Amino acid sequence: MKVSSVAEMRELDRTAIERYGIPDLLLMENAGLSTYFTILRECGGVRRRKFVVICGIGNNGGDGFVIARKLHSNGGIVKVLVAGDSTKYKGSAKTNFDILSRMSVEIAEVGQVDSLKMTLRHSDVIVDAIFGTGLARPVEGIHAELIDLINESGRTVVSVDIPSGVNGDTGLIMGVAVKADYTVTFGLPKRGNLLFPGFEQCGRLSTTHISFPPEHYERDSITVAVNEPPDLPARDRAGHKGDFGEALFIAGAAGYYGAPYFAALSFMKAGGGYARLAVPRSITPVIAAGGSEIVFIPQDETPEGSIARANGESLVTLSEGMDFVVLGPGLSLHGETQQLARELTERIRKPLLIDGDGITALCEEPELIESREFPTILTPHLGEMSRLTGLPVKEIDADKIEILQQTSRRLKAIIVLKGAHSLVGYPDGRVLINLTGNSGMATAGSGDVLAGTIAAMHGLGLSVDDAVAKGVFMHGLSGDLAAEEIGEDGITAQDILAYLPDAVSLERCSREDAGTVVQRYAVPVL
Repeated sequence: MKVSSVAEMRELDRTAIERYGIPDLLLMENAGLSTYFTILRECGGVRRRKFVVICGIGNNGGDGFVIARKLHSNGGIVKVLVAGDSTKYKGSAKTNFDILSRMSVEIAEVGQVDSLKMTLRHSDVIVDAIFGTGLARPVEGIHAELIDLINESGRTVVSVDIPSGVNGDTGLIMGVAVKADYTVTFGLPKRGNLLFPGFEQCGRLSTTHISFPPEHYERDSITVAVNEPPDLPARDRAGHKGDFGEALFIAGAAGYYGAPYFAALSFMKAGGGYARLAVPRSITPVIAAGGSEIVFIPQDETPEGSIARANGESLVTLSEGMDFVVLGPGLSLHGETQQLARELTERIRKPLLIDGDGITALCEEPELIESREFPTILTPHLGEMSRLTGLPVKEIDADKIEILQQTSRRLKAIIVLKGAHSLVGYPDGRVLINLTGNSGMATAGSGDVLAGTIAAMHGLGLSVDDAVAKGVFMHGLSGDLAAEEIGEDGITAQDILAYLPDAVSLERCSREDAGTVVQRYAVPVL
């Protein structure tokens, strides 16, 4: 499913009206009707139940008037609160306000917020139709007080398009925001519906296309989408280990045993065939004790216990027989090893995933990434993305998608920006928002498991582009399976690793029996 920016949705609305002749009044009616049906389905019916619909003075408020009318016409007891001057309504919002005003529905402008406390507490459902996606400045004054009152009410809350107070493009909370139980968004999900913390404010999110034709909302010009990766190819029952991918992992240093272990073993646990791990000679026996399935390539090391630069030629030669190379997990920041990482990036002629300390090495010479002829994947967290871009973490966090698009284009690399709802950016400007995963996965070693999982998806037959999307999805799914079993608190990288076979098995079984497991993480369409 595509995901729109606020500006793209305005354009979709405009062209729907001008090209297809769909009146704005009909779009508003469809939006309100879909929200009404969500209330009917999710909130225990309508008849004789009490509803408070809080409307702002824009089109979001107009949607609220349609909802109020539908609730009233089906036996609900409805009170409408206008958060602003009702004389300012225009167009379809004014039409729907005028229609509702002729009905026996109580409509009142919000005066003293404290006087509304009992009204909200004695309702069954509160409908939030205050701001919508166009909010561009922090919420203050009476609107902030009203949102606080909604959140304190303890009532079921349904938000219209996006919880009021959430930025439609970034997902950031503009001072204060409604905490909804259900959100119905229109046309397409907005970026702010799916990016944290906005996603968490939405509760159960669903989408209605409000009668847009598919060719309208699936247009190529919308470059952001939910990560819905393709199915894995059928596994060859007569295949041997080489048929399921051969990957080389260049990783590890004295004191960093876990990162190389998790990266290489996750490749095999996710279905990959043959993992070779190049690590310093002194730590090889320690890692081998836990990962005996891995083929080890012990490396000469620096006095500090990291991989020495002298190994460069042999590593390049070894990489020529591989399908995929992973560089960086636990590699260390030793100067000689960092130089080795830069030289390998320049010389390895295979798909190359660079993680952790490998990313740090390339921050000094990013042009080495730009000049590579073969696919390059970077998997930074926000701190590493800050070093790659030279931008403060706070600035990246406030505009993740735009900065990711710019950086992927500039470096000509696929970039996985790790975090809650990780983003996958491609050099052509596409961005995927991944919906699998949970907060328990914010743990040491989780990113190393991700690196191996991506490599495994390529080994199982997916293109590099699809393997990155699938690897991010499967890594998150494995973490979700672990959370279902043991809870989010205390999940370790070992747990994510352990559930990888279950994640792959679930994906294959779901594809055969009930459609892809991706549907579990899709935004429902009403």
